[in-house]
Amino acid sequence: MNQELEGEFMRSRKQRYRAARHGGSGSALNKRWVKELKDWLLTAAAVFVIMSLVNLFVFNISTVKGQSMQPTLREGERLFINKLVLVFDRPKRGDIIVLHDPSTGPDQKEYLIKRVIGLPGDVVEVKGSQLHVNGKKVVESYVDTEIQDSDFAPLAVEDGSYFVMGDNRHAGASKDSRYFGSVPRDRIVGKASFIWWPLSKVDTL
Repeated sequence: MNQELEGEFMRSRKQRYRAARHGGSGSALNKRWVKELKDWLLTAAAVFVIMSLVNLFVFNISTVKGQSMQPTLREGERLFINKLVLVFDRPKRGDIIVLHDPSTGPDQKEYLIKRVIGLPGDVVEVKGSQLHVNGKKVVESYVDTEIQDSDFAPLAVEDGSYFVMGDNRHAGASKDSRYFGSVPRDRIVGKASFIWWPLSKVDTL
């Protein structure tokens, strides 16, 4: 009788041991899974923050919309926009830049892509369908026609602002500083460095 009780006790003890062992193993597995999930979420959050900061302060990708920069840029082409370069330097005459559209009205866009024509203090005018800066005719190798819009009298570019135009000089083809005036520096997002898509058009600007 004592042997039977002892055997029953040992079997019960073994069962409790197995249950405790299996329960402990499951708990450890759950803890490891939770830890891995937390690590993954922290990594994803860190990558998101880093990419957001890079996109905000260093570079961006922009897609050309419309025909205002033809023949230099075509609709659908994708550009690498360098934001960091303008932190250490000012836009230069001839640079292609991305800016917040300073115009108002129903046709306002979020961003525009234009070429810097006049720097602060420059005097810009169009006479005889030709662009002049500081009294000198500008040779523009990037256009395919003379300026077809109306001439305009000499205009002085304000301090801290830039006169921009689209490369498409056909009549009414570009909404630019002839329409909304000079662009303040803080409206400029960055400089278009190169075309990266399509691959057949990869080139520096």
